[in-house]
Amino acid sequence: MKFNKLIIALFLMVFVLKTNAQEFKLGKVSVAELEEKTHPKDSTAVATILFKKGEVRFEYSQDKGFEMVTVVKTRVKIYKKEGYDWANQAVQYYIGGNSKEGIFFSDAITYNLVGGKIEKTKLKSDGEFDEKINKYWGRKKIAMPNVKEGSIIEYEYTIRTLRISELKEWFFQTSIPVNYSEFTTYIPEYFVYNPNPKGYIFPKVTVDKSQKSIIISSKERSGFYTSKTTFSQDKIDYQETKTTYLAKNLPAMKEESFVNNIENYTASVSHELAMTKFPNSLPEMYSTDWETVVKKIYENEDFGTELDKTGYFEEDVITLIKGLTSQEEKIAAIFNFVKTKVKWNDYTGYSCNDGVKKAYKDKTGNVAEINLMLTAMLRFAGINANPVLVSTRSNGIALFPNRTAFNYVIGAVEINDGMILLDATEKYSIPNVLPLRDLNWYGRLIRKDGTSMEVDLMPKAFSKESTNMNLVLGNNGSIDGKIRTQFTNHEALYFRQKHLVTSKDNYLEALENKNNNIEISDYVRENELELSKPIVENYSFKDSKTVEVINDKIYISPLIFLASKENPFKQEIREYPVDFGYPTENKYNINIEIPEGYVVESLPKVMNIATGENVGAFKYIIANEGNKIQISITENINTAIVPADFYDVLKDFFQQMIDKQNEKIVLKKV
Repeated sequence: MKFNKLIIALFLMVFVLKTNAQEFKLGKVSVAELEEKTHPKDSTAVATILFKKGEVRFEYSQDKGFEMVTVVKTRVKIYKKEGYDWANQAVQYYIGGNSKEGIFFSDAITYNLVGGKIEKTKLKSDGEFDEKINKYWGRKKIAMPNVKEGSIIEYEYTIRTLRISELKEWFFQTSIPVNYSEFTTYIPEYFVYNPNPKGYIFPKVTVDKSQKSIIISSKERSGFYTSKTTFSQDKIDYQETKTTYLAKNLPAMKEESFVNNIENYTASVSHELAMTKFPNSLPEMYSTDWETVVKKIYENEDFGTELDKTGYFEEDVITLIKGLTSQEEKIAAIFNFVKTKVKWNDYTGYSCNDGVKKAYKDKTGNVAEINLMLTAMLRFAGINANPVLVSTRSNGIALFPNRTAFNYVIGAVEINDGMILLDATEKYSIPNVLPLRDLNWYGRLIRKDGTSMEVDLMPKAFSKESTNMNLVLGNNGSIDGKIRTQFTNHEALYFRQKHLVTSKDNYLEALENKNNNIEISDYVRENELELSKPIVENYSFKDSKTVEVINDKIYISPLIFLASKENPFKQEIREYPVDFGYPTENKYNINIEIPEGYVVESLPKVMNIATGENVGAFKYIIANEGNKIQISITENINTAIVPADFYDVLKDFFQQMIDKQNEKIVLKKV
């Protein structure tokens, strides 16, 4: 009897496990999945990937050779309206040259629970879109129908390509939780790929080998007066390696302050072709090191050939540099000329699209056309200039040698004590002050002779914001003040990028609202377009809301509305670096005139702290003499990138700065 009960219990357990188990097949959506209101491990999630499975296979045909086929199947659960964007999917694919990729979506269905029953809505042709990004890339999009809170969407897409130099990067994590992610490659022995993993979660990897074969058909004609055709088939055996990467229950990658690109730290794997070894042929090496990579890029007709083109700018450059004697003057003149002559069309890439000559004529071009043109002009002027390959922040850090690691190119001039880096796509930049998109660890300089070297893109000089404030405090808590703020280097570039495109009226309205609804007057801005000088703003203001008056005492924070209120670092643990972009110095010199009839009861204490390892420092000095209070505050971040293991120290450092900024001066009535 006990034995029968045990059998029944085991049967019920297996039945429950089977009914509750996740089905990793399209078309097998369950009522339980549709009824789920929140993610079981992350109640804040707006959506979740229930499963995502990818396969990469190589198919052989006699007319095409090996073709790579990628199939991706995905199921997504939508919990909240904020997750509706996950019903819109887009896949980029190659359309350039003779190796155009083919892509198509299938089995795209939205599931909803209606009256306890599962309702299916299939994607129709009007929900599919195709767009051209540039001459090399297109994008296929789908917009799933009938999406609601609680919906589940699933879809499959297939990409067929003859471009086998790389496999599309597979991301196990994303900005929402992922319950199950599986990526499988089936690689014939003729191809050797280097897998490049990223992130802090490592999938389980299994490898299996099996024998496969290719059938080659041929025909042969024989005879003279009477022809005869003989058909034959040859069988070629080869070994195929199956590699499966499996990860489960992956948390969402959540953005925090000072992250250059969250994808740099997201669990993923990419593959770069290292070698081919076909029967009866010598092995051919590909992107095994950076030297090989840059050589192939330089030899590309849309790069090296365009860089060497002449006959379109020489007369203009001769006129431009006539009478200039120093190298610095020539660099500045040519750099400013290109910035004003050719406008960037917002296309990135290290390959020219229409070519440097057409860009020069049309006065518009992509990144490569502008900065290769700049490099060529500098060389013509006798300056040792070379291009530098860059991966922008949005493209990720170039960690492993491969041609797709880069998506941008700038110019560089080699000098005795270093390099001058130049990006003529940004009209407000100056030498060695690159736009933030370029500041992504390291680039790769390529010289004429084919040699290359790593280039540190991260700035070493401080970008400064210096503020002088004079405050006259009224006995009713009002403030009449004057502010003068000066911005240098990247802080000046950022200010110009953000605010010179905005009317001053709109800017002042935003500045007043941002600073506790102060009233601003006498606003003056200096050096707006004199890029070699700091940009400066001066204004007077009235503030009646920042100071507290309680009984016969006045409470005021010296930084008034400029004090930071919230620590930007909120996570308990951070597994990726803190990226400030560039070293900064914020300095405040404040003079406060206290009202007649009041004296100082208490002042915040002087503070001088540092993080250690030369990462950050904070100095707070305050003194009182008569009816005047003087405060000097200096905040330094000395390094652009801080490793994750320093996070707790940095978080505490910021909290101490914020607490000190918000301490009150207390005045009492006499």
